[in-house]
Amino acid sequence: MKKVFDEVASLEKRVVKDFFLSEEILMEHASNSIFNYILKKFRKNKTILIVCGCGNNGADGLALARLLHKNFNVKIYIVKEPKSAMAKLQYKRAKSLNIEFVHNLFEADIIVDCIFGTGLNKKLDENIINLIASLNSFNSFKIACDIPSGIDIYGQIINIAYKSDITFTMGAYKTSLFSDTAKDYVGDIKLVNLGVHKDIFQIDADIFLLEKKDMVLPFRNNKNSHKGTFGHLNIIAGEKIGASIISSKAAFSFGAGLVTIVCSKEQNITEYIMQSRNIAQNCTAIAIGMGLGEIYDKNLEEILELNFPKVFDADIFYKPLIVNYLDENIVLTPHPKEFISLLKLTNIADISIEELQNNRFLYVKKFCKKYPKTTLLLKGANVLIAKDNKIYINSYGTQVLSKGGSGDVLSGLIASLLAQGYEPLNATISASLAHTLASKKYKKNNYSLNPNDLIKKVKKL
Repeated sequence: MKKVFDEVASLEKRVVKDFFLSEEILMEHASNSIFNYILKKFRKNKTILIVCGCGNNGADGLALARLLHKNFNVKIYIVKEPKSAMAKLQYKRAKSLNIEFVHNLFEADIIVDCIFGTGLNKKLDENIINLIASLNSFNSFKIACDIPSGIDIYGQIINIAYKSDITFTMGAYKTSLFSDTAKDYVGDIKLVNLGVHKDIFQIDADIFLLEKKDMVLPFRNNKNSHKGTFGHLNIIAGEKIGASIISSKAAFSFGAGLVTIVCSKEQNITEYIMQSRNIAQNCTAIAIGMGLGEIYDKNLEEILELNFPKVFDADIFYKPLIVNYLDENIVLTPHPKEFISLLKLTNIADISIEELQNNRFLYVKKFCKKYPKTTLLLKGANVLIAKDNKIYINSYGTQVLSKGGSGDVLSGLIASLLAQGYEPLNATISASLAHTLASKKYKKNNYSLNPNDLIKKVKKL
């Protein structure tokens, strides 16, 4: 996993002060990384339009133009006259090399956005809005320097944002790149070294970007085993039995030795999934909430008081009594609407979905501060997994998963690992990665995934 920071200005100041680097050295490394990428990816003599603002993000663009101009047909468009000292210096350098400055936007082969970077803290004026809209309309390969212009430090889009194919983020990953809103604008994200190794540039962090290698699959290495060796998951069925069936199939396919659906009457379900009216004596984990609907709180309370690791999902987040059972053996998997209900029930906040989506990291931190032993997974375009003061970002999710039943698969995967003895946080991280990475392997139309398709892909990880 990789470290993520809310801001990197303090990290840049630190390496300048402690390691005697200069602002100019940092800038040369930033522009050189983009230069090397373009040089490797594109044939020479392609047209490149670099759109520069008045600050240091614009200076990065001017430095990039200086590096590119002998190999490509480079044009510079100045949005506003340079104001920062580095922008003025890089402007002089570009002028001295007779790089062409243009006064009109055009559809180049490659467009590089160097307007604002992470410095945006206000609404855009009409001219900038129109400029970014024009850039977005071009059928060019689009590169963003540090962060697409129009996205602020919180990952919010104030008016409009540049839609890039790739974003080069300088020195460290930033939380603003991983808001749900930003996901449609950042494209691929590439980390740029600024002159010192990342382990020196970056300090300790509380937020991390998950990688594929962080997934620990439930491989069976011991030959001397039986079905009980790998746990017995009990899934509590509610009014909508289909959700429990989906979760049970996912759990069984992800290594649980035994899976039982606990329901009031016998159902016509897959033959390898057991049914019972009671919790099994050898139960090792419980999943509850999927398709729960209306269930008597007395019955629900009896289940919640059982001392097993549990996954809470879906309808249970509207039940007030859930507040009494938020402890270290619990994994919560709400989507945004369910999470705002949970925030209200726990007296943390009474907010709208829009407020939550604009401040996902903030409210996840607030929840985990109050319930540090609980593992929380907040669903979204970028999944946030949190426990205590640590947040883990799973950015592998795609629109393929935006189908009914996908969340039930996820709950089954997490619960399966809990039943097999994983710690709650590790179970949640590995199951979430399996869930999203499996979806990326689905090659048919991105609207056509169903839960069984997803489960089949999980089997092939």
